[in-house]
Amino acid sequence: MPDRDDTTARLAWLARVPLFQGLGPDALVRVADLAHPAGRAAGAYFFQEGEQADEFFMLTDGRVRLTQVTPDGHQIVLRLAGPGDVFGGVGTFGYPTYHVSAEAVTPSRALAWTSPRMRELLEAEPGVALNALHFVAGQLYDLQQRHRELMTERVERRIARAVLRLVQDAGRRVDAGIAIDFPVSRQDLAELTGTTLYTVSRCLSSWEERGIVRSGRQRIVLVQPESLLAIAEDLPPPSLRSLRPRNDP
Repeated sequence: MPDRDDTTARLAWLARVPLFQGLGPDALVRVADLAHPAGRAAGAYFFQEGEQADEFFMLTDGRVRLTQVTPDGHQIVLRLAGPGDVFGGVGTFGYPTYHVSAEAVTPSRALAWTSPRMRELLEAEPGVALNALHFVAGQLYDLQQRHRELMTERVERRIARAVLRLVQDAGRRVDAGIAIDFPVSRQDLAELTGTTLYTVSRCLSSWEERGIVRSGRQRIVLVQPESLLAIAEDLPPPSLRSLRPRNDP
């Protein structure tokens, strides 16, 4: 049984997480008491694709890369999870094995529930079940958006959108601009956007030459947000937009 300080910390986390929003204090205590801590070093896995799906996780610290291997052996990055995100829930809904792998990008900690315990919570707390449905719908929408981008947009736009999403999710102000606050490799960006390492490297090199970003080994700093947004939205560069006549459509 967790001690009082541990339970208080868990309750503070749970109250901020969309999956458990709307629950009363007693229900939150029940949810917290059923959880157990889980931690992984950078590079270690919470679980791997094909393993028995026996736990459901909510990340409290760190970053987790969710990946899947295609039938021809290529790895795809599906999502980069941050604090407050949940993952590994397929066992809760009756699937026997995990469909993805969850690798800690940085030292990471999570709260975990066994799949049977999480099923009990869904049955006992309709609010949690409804929140879970909203979460699944949101993930489906995101996947549909990425599929649309993959099918219809230029690769430079896709890469720009991916960088902007990462900055929005994990941006940290630094002297040069806004840094993505965890290691992101060019290969990660290639897998997120359905392109090649060569193409990502070519785009980043071009953006560096134009002063839009600075990049290094698994590090990206966004220097000119407006310029990258213009690429993502297929707009004229900011300097040209400011010169456009007012009556120009």
